[in-house]
Amino acid sequence: MPVDVQQLQNSALFKDLEPALLVQLAEHSRIKAYDTSEIVFHEGDALPACLYLLVTGSLRLTKASESGKETILRLLWADQMFAAPALFGNGQAPATATAMEPIEVLTIQREALLEGFRQAPELALHLLSIFNQRLQHLHDRVHGLVSERAIVRLIHYLDYFAARAGTEPVPQGQRLRSHLTYYQIARSIGITYEECVRLFKQLNGAVAYQRGGEITILDPDRLAAIAQHQANPSA
Repeated sequence: MPVDVQQLQNSALFKDLEPALLVQLAEHSRIKAYDTSEIVFHEGDALPACLYLLVTGSLRLTKASESGKETILRLLWADQMFAAPALFGNGQAPATATAMEPIEVLTIQREALLEGFRQAPELALHLLSIFNQRLQHLHDRVHGLVSERAIVRLIHYLDYFAARAGTEPVPQGQRLRSHLTYYQIARSIGITYEECVRLFKQLNGAVAYQRGGEITILDPDRLAAIAQHQANPSA
C-alpha cells in the first residue's frame, strides 16, 4: 500500500524533516498489514534492503536454538524500528517476527533513506542514537541474565511493561495492558516455565496472575521491596 507524507510525519523518526524530503521518502515507501499471529518474516529469510518500522500494533521477535527452544528476544510497539540487518547488515532476518495483534509495517527503500541522510544528516544521527540505545538495552539485559536473580529479573520485566505499555486501574490495583503469559515471560528472562510459575507464587500478594496472561500489580511498594531485598540480600 502506498504511503503519504502525513503517515511519515506521524512517526517520531520523520516528523521534523522538511516536506520535500518527506515526499521523496514517501515515494519509496510501502505499508503492509498483517493479522494476529501472521509471520512478517522467518529467521534466516533474505530481506529486501529497507528500513522496517512498526506503525501500529505489537510485534514479537523470537529466535530458535539448535535444540528447537524458542527465546523471545524483543517485543515491539508502534513507532519502533526492527530488522536492522536489512538496512545495514547482511540482509538476513536475525529472528522470526510475528504479529501479536493486527499490525502495519512501514518499509522504506535503503537508497531513498541514504539520500535522505545526505539531505538531512540529523536523520542519520537520530538512527544511530536509536541503535545505540538498543545496544545499551541488550548489554543491560545480558548483564542482568548473568548477575541478577530470576525473581529480580521477573520484577524488572513487569516494571518494564508497566512503564512501556501502560496499566489501567482496577479494584485490586493496576492491571498491565499487555498480556504476558508464563511461557512468554520465561522465554524472555531465561528461565523455565515451571520456575516462572513458582516465582509468581512467591510474589503472591504483590502480583496477581490470571489465565491468559492478565497480570495485576497489587502492591507496587511491596514488589519494589522484594526486588531490593533479593538484589541485596545482605543489606
